[in-house]
Amino acid sequence: MTTAPWRDPALPAAARVDDLLSRMTLEEKTAQLYGVWVKSDANGEDIAPDEQGMTESFDFDELITRGLGQLTRVFGTAPVDPALGARALARAQRRIMAANRFGIPAVAHEECLAGFTAWRATAYPVPLAWGATFDPALVEEMARRIGHDLASVGIHQGLSPVLDVVRDPRWGRVEETIGEDPYLVATVGTAYVRGLESAGIVATLKHFAGYAASVGARNHAPVRAGVREFADVTLPPFEMALREGGARSVMAAYTETDGVPVSADPHLLTELLREDWGFTGTVVSDYFGVGFLETNHRVAGSRAEAAHAALAAGLDVELPTLRCYGKPLLEAVRAGGIPESLVDRAARRVLLQKCELGMLDEGWDPEPAVDRISLDSTANRALARRLAEESVVLLDNPDDVLPLAPDIRIAVVGPRADDPLAMLGCYSFPSHVLPAHPGTPLGIEIPTVLQSLRTELPDAKITYAAGSDVDGADTGGFPEAVARASEADVCVAVLGDRAGLFGRGTSGEGCDAEDLRLPGVQSELLDALIATGTPVVALLLTGRPYALGRWHGRLAGVVQAFFPGEEGGPAVAGVLSGRVSPSGRLPVSVPHRPGGQPWTYLQPPLGLLGAASNLDPTPLYPFGHGRSYTTFEWTDFTDAEEEGAGIATDGDDTYDVSLTVRNTGERAGAEVVQLYLHDPVASVTRPDVRLIAYRRVELEPGEARRVTFRFHPDVSSFTDRSGRRTVEPGALELRLAASSVDVRHRVRLTLAGPVREVGPDRRLHCETEVQAVES
Repeated sequence: MTTAPWRDPALPAAARVDDLLSRMTLEEKTAQLYGVWVKSDANGEDIAPDEQGMTESFDFDELITRGLGQLTRVFGTAPVDPALGARALARAQRRIMAANRFGIPAVAHEECLAGFTAWRATAYPVPLAWGATFDPALVEEMARRIGHDLASVGIHQGLSPVLDVVRDPRWGRVEETIGEDPYLVATVGTAYVRGLESAGIVATLKHFAGYAASVGARNHAPVRAGVREFADVTLPPFEMALREGGARSVMAAYTETDGVPVSADPHLLTELLREDWGFTGTVVSDYFGVGFLETNHRVAGSRAEAAHAALAAGLDVELPTLRCYGKPLLEAVRAGGIPESLVDRAARRVLLQKCELGMLDEGWDPEPAVDRISLDSTANRALARRLAEESVVLLDNPDDVLPLAPDIRIAVVGPRADDPLAMLGCYSFPSHVLPAHPGTPLGIEIPTVLQSLRTELPDAKITYAAGSDVDGADTGGFPEAVARASEADVCVAVLGDRAGLFGRGTSGEGCDAEDLRLPGVQSELLDALIATGTPVVALLLTGRPYALGRWHGRLAGVVQAFFPGEEGGPAVAGVLSGRVSPSGRLPVSVPHRPGGQPWTYLQPPLGLLGAASNLDPTPLYPFGHGRSYTTFEWTDFTDAEEEGAGIATDGDDTYDVSLTVRNTGERAGAEVVQLYLHDPVASVTRPDVRLIAYRRVELEPGEARRVTFRFHPDVSSFTDRSGRRTVEPGALELRLAASSVDVRHRVRLTLAGPVREVGPDRRLHCETEVQAVES
């Protein structure tokens, strides 16, 4: 029997796909350009306000005779036993393959923001907590595990990571981001991509691009970022994740920038992404994003016009269903309104990816590779615990009340103290899906803070009162909470957010905040607890930073955890007890006051405190801040005699900045050494400081290590007035620091030579070296 060239694995993928395309009808090619959501038909349940009217009725058996591009969230729509779900997915794939002429299966995609968003799957800490670890290697290990879990049940594509850079902390999706600094987002996000892709899963970068810069922090609101902000803050994480992470898919953002919706923007999706950056993978829509060109943005007068605009821009796949790329696209191409070449271009990209995944091979088998499937293994939980522990940030401990003594009286108070969902973000399965399935068990064990403290400190006398709801106005629980605090040696006030969707929570997609006050009456509850005179430790379980200046100097301790996942309870209990030495650092600034936003630390001089305004935007706790239970000494900085040395703008010389870090305390701990760049004079205004390198250093008591950052001029590049990315000659200052404001050493150097334009092949990192130091 002769095998068709497109089935021959010995041929290059491009040749195989060209042969296949030449054999396909227009109907078969367009069928590769959309997904279907089996739950989502005209009578299905909407998950979001804008979803109404966006879904289509379809006959699945008739539809798949032409083939099918994608299957949407077969695990992430309803509680499905993993093993049963894997077998059901395999059956669906066999139906699809048997129904279409070429036997081509569909790509199955799922959300995996903080773990596989499926019932009984590990719920890891949210991305904002990843940022707090400053530990890309650990995030990469987590992503690899997530990828293996996805692959074990037949999933091919993960809709993660989120690479949006926080611009306004009131935005509801801050919990999904890695932080407010593009370098931190880029390095941690790229590590996630490497981990997911190493497991054979297609990583999907989102939301490309600008989504987090929406006006007023309102979800889906227009973006009015300038050219340089877009180029120097928004885009770098995506560029690094493509160049160094190898991501094979990008998701177009819902938003518009300067009047142009991303889903219809050829500059972003084709010129920048493909021509400048060399991306060869697939661009997928955010859910219903193609249809929104007609219904929300109103740049298209019909579904066919929306399909034309998106395809022409370079958007290959409509998710989650076939509103525009189905019948409207097919009819418009037949009528001559849309060139068939646009369909061919997108179909070729989709089929190339399927070919790379082995899905065009003769022997491709949809059956799961293992009989017994566990998505919440012991190893997963151990990793979730370690991530959670590293992510907890000790903001303040002025009187050394922490760690707690093992046998004291503790009042655990607050609406987040005894709720397992206090640990989870919006895109965890229990928060995202289970509210629509009341009575269904969580599927995973999630110890609460109260339970965890009782386990952690068995000799302590622990009492509990909720005090209030998360976002209600009822203060009826205050008297009991005050009584418990009054009777205790210390009160742990467990406050924060409830994750949800579209106003059904205080954090999460569509849960934007008017200001940065704690939700509900939690501020008043904290005031009442402090008024008892009992030392109060505030433990915050949140999806964004909240303004804490109201209590500065009045609290015995402040501990911040950003939705730390299913093992978050034991992790924060371990920090409170001292079993874990806190090592997290802030990936976002914590504001002093609830107003005066938005603000992140990436400010030019006029964005900082000045005499021209009575408003002081200076945060209470800066980006990169975090305390420990041990102490660290920084010594032996780069030789002062070398300061002022010069390197060429147009050469490949580097400049080493070094120091020795020693743990001078009695506990093991981790220090995070941060390197910031200060550019005194430039052709456009620049942030006063910006992070260009960091290294987490774990040290036993008395242990020391020498950390060296190798600075290359490319790292100083920025977008000039003409829109070019350039390296400019002149003076620079490198700052070794423990936070964006806690500078320990400054190194001045000069870049000499001409202005040099740099492109996508420029250096993105300062190479880092860590060496042991003999005691």
